[in-house]
Amino acid sequence: MAQPSLSVKKEKPEHHHFVDADQQFEASKMGVWIFLVTEILFFGGLFAAYIVYRAWYPELFIAASDELDVFWGAVNTVVLISSSLTVAMAIRSVQLNQIKGLIINLWITISLAGVFMVIKYFEYAEKIGKGVLPGAHYTYDGVDHEKANIFFSIYYMMTGLHGIHVLVGISLMLWLVWKAKKGHFSSKYYNPVEGTGLYWHLVDIIWIFLFPLLYLID
Repeated sequence: MAQPSLSVKKEKPEHHHFVDADQQFEASKMGVWIFLVTEILFFGGLFAAYIVYRAWYPELFIAASDELDVFWGAVNTVVLISSSLTVAMAIRSVQLNQIKGLIINLWITISLAGVFMVIKYFEYAEKIGKGVLPGAHYTYDGVDHEKANIFFSIYYMMTGLHGIHVLVGISLMLWLVWKAKKGHFSSKYYNPVEGTGLYWHLVDIIWIFLFPLLYLID
């Protein structure tokens, strides 16, 4: 009498060049982590520049930081921390095969990211209106003209690069919503959702460092 097989059939991967779904999941996750490390190194150069120039011009950095609006910086911090929660809820929803919950949480995250960018737009507009611009374009008389542009050049580079990453995150999440509505994700396949979630957490963490370094200089 034939014995029943004890082997477990593994889920078929989304892409044919993987042995099974587990291998695809691990490979994609590793790829995302490698990408995130390169992003950290990228921002690391700007953080190093910040540390050096702040050590050289501590009084200037304090005076220039006073020109930033701490209230709106704090609001944006709360907004991004909230978006980290909703993107985590989106991942949890797809793990439970709750596609409607996935889509709702992605839309909430996109909306919060949009709020962040709108606030940042008004911050930039207010600075530009006063002549607080990087480099030779700095015309504001409120802080030492010759050196204040050092702080604001770093401010625009760091927050501008971060803003680009926020826009990339919004684009990725819009793509996830489109794919989710077409039924591409389930509890058995949600690699892009988790990868985007990890990326978004990095974007949030970078801002958590930027906020005190730029707005809360004491």
